[in-house]
Amino acid sequence: MTSLQSYHTFSLPSGCESLIVITDPHALVELDFSRPFFLIGEGSNTIFLEDYAGTVIKLATLGVDIEQQDDDYIVTVAAGENWHQLVTKLLDNGIDGLENLALIPGTVGAAPVQNIGAYGVEVSQFITAVRGFDIAERRFTTLTNAECEFGYRDSVFKHRLKDKFVITEVTLTLPKRWQPTLSYGPLQSLSDTATAQQICEAVIVTRNSKLPDPATLANAGSFFKNPVVDRAFAAQLQSKFPEMPAFDVDNDHVKLAAGWLIDKAGLKGCHRGAIRVYEKQALVLVHSGGSTGEDLTQLVSHIQQTVWQKFAVLLEHEVRLITKHGECQLQSVECHENA
Repeated sequence: MTSLQSYHTFSLPSGCESLIVITDPHALVELDFSRPFFLIGEGSNTIFLEDYAGTVIKLATLGVDIEQQDDDYIVTVAAGENWHQLVTKLLDNGIDGLENLALIPGTVGAAPVQNIGAYGVEVSQFITAVRGFDIAERRFTTLTNAECEFGYRDSVFKHRLKDKFVITEVTLTLPKRWQPTLSYGPLQSLSDTATAQQICEAVIVTRNSKLPDPATLANAGSFFKNPVVDRAFAAQLQSKFPEMPAFDVDNDHVKLAAGWLIDKAGLKGCHRGAIRVYEKQALVLVHSGGSTGEDLTQLVSHIQQTVWQKFAVLLEHEVRLITKHGECQLQSVECHENA
């Protein structure tokens, strides 16, 4: 059994039958995918709750190619590249657009799976192609943006292509005519003349003030999705809780702040074993060492039930949770009317 504790940032004691590190995408052709397997990048959005009965494949491919066109920059990036380092590298080269997504942990290959987003921007706005290895066809193929079926923290890689497609590179198109996105949170206080570098710095300061460094306090970043509810239901909630933040999604739906709901439910600091709701940001769960997957599942269940009882809002975890036989979805609330 190979230890996985250092391969996921929540650092629960866990292992797997074997671990394979891929530095050349063509090595995927030689792998036996008939046995249970799970793909990881930096393990920043994945928690192994217990020993995994299969092979863990870590994508560690590197490479960034930048092509300049008349109106855009076309940036093709290997799946194993660190996301934040890509953002800062592009900004240093005068290529703007990804600054709102600074300091999001993980690899470039994980970004399309989760459709990472922050401060009013989602990575799907820039993705033009995702290339990868089709396991069933045993060949490499390229998907368009539309074929990725992006949604809020969602994509085809979590559904129809789950465990069937290994992302090896992502192509981004970044317009030269850059426009800042300053509509969310602390960025609203910035001037309309703020540069992309200034926005990036503001995002970094904000994230560092709320999110602990996994190197010093184990965590998996934002643990829960911000729930999307219908507008009428949100209005009912705001009549009871006027200070409740809500953000427009479309004509019929709004997005609520999961961290606010957890905080308002009095759950900051709540713990099971050495796992607790982080005091500076209720959207984050932290692990100070020595706990197990059972402690985590108990805490998640308690948070879901408490928030449901107070707000009738269903919280879903954003982090991928892996058991002995694969990914699981923790859901301790039976009522789903407003989810």
